[in-house]
Amino acid sequence: MAGAARLRRLPTRLLSLAATESDRRVNEKLALIGARRWHYAVLATLDEFGPESQAELSSRTGIYRSDVVAVINELAERGFVERTPDRADRRRNLITLTEPGQQQLYTLDRLLAEVEDEVLAPLTAAQRDQLAQLLTVLVNHHGRQM
Repeated sequence: MAGAARLRRLPTRLLSLAATESDRRVNEKLALIGARRWHYAVLATLDEFGPESQAELSSRTGIYRSDVVAVINELAERGFVERTPDRADRRRNLITLTEPGQQQLYTLDRLLAEVEDEVLAPLTAAQRDQLAQLLTVLVNHHGRQM
C-alpha cells in the first residue's frame, strides 16, 4: 500500500528513507568482514593524503577526535595502519597505511561498489552522476565540505 501523496512528494523524507536503506546495507556488508564505515574513511584518507596525525585524520574524515583514536587502535591491531613518531614534532604520532591496510582498502572498495550497485540499481549511470552532484551540493551547503 502506498503512503500519502504528500509524503511521496516530500524530498527530505525521500532522502531520509533512501539514506536509511543505504546505511543499513552498507553496515550489514561491512559487518560481514568485521569492518566499519569509519575504517574505510581512515584508510581511504591515508591512501589519498599519505601519513597524517590523528588530529588531521579527525578533521579530514569528520570523525570526532575522541573517536578517531579508537578507530586507529582497531586498525593498528589488525595491522592496517602504523603509528610512528612525527620527526617534526615528537609529541604527536603519524598514522601510516600499511600494505595489509592497502589490501583491506581494495576489499572495502569492491564491497562498497557492490552495495552502491544494489542501492542505485534503478538509476542509469547518468542519473547516478547527477544524484552524486546534487547530494554534494547539499552536503557542501550544510557545512560538510567534501
